[in-house]
Amino acid sequence: MAYLRLPASVIPLFLLFTFSHMSSKTMVAGARFLLETSLPQVPELPKPELPPLHKPELPQLPKPELPTLPKPELPTLPKPELPTLPKPELPTLPKPELPPVSHVPTLPKPEGLKLAEEPHVPELPRQLPPLPNFPTLPKPELPKLPEILPLPHLPADLPKPTLPSIPTLPKDTPLPSLIPPHKTTHP
Repeated sequence: MAYLRLPASVIPLFLLFTFSHMSSKTMVAGARFLLETSLPQVPELPKPELPPLHKPELPQLPKPELPTLPKPELPTLPKPELPTLPKPELPTLPKPELPPVSHVPTLPKPEGLKLAEEPHVPELPRQLPPLPNFPTLPKPELPKLPEILPLPHLPADLPKPTLPSIPTLPKDTPLPSLIPPHKTTHP
């Protein structure tokens, strides 16, 4: 039996041959024919001229004069005087002598230091001012709603609905096949 397969080096030559035949002269000639043919001339329609429209004149309204409002002046608030805090005097501490390493030194308590005084805060009144007397509003009367009709009584035993039956194919009917029967020619 003969070996009918093409070698791999022939495939690029075959592709080059087919692509070169795709750009043939008939396409160029067809494009040149389309460029050289003239299209039928369409007559130009005259442009319609519209009569000039009358422009309506609007009456001139007098300009309204707005009264000038005086500029509001903001009252100047007095600057509050802040109390000056006394500067605390720091005492000078004597330089401690270096004791032996086995002894842990204790710092002497400073004397004569005064803490800063707390600023005086005015006390607020403990009772709130009485609320103004508001008039009492009468309670609104709601409209009467119509009475709801009772629902109709349905019987407890309703007949069950019957569903239509689905038709079935008889079991003895052969199904058609899309593949035709064929015979093999080989023994």
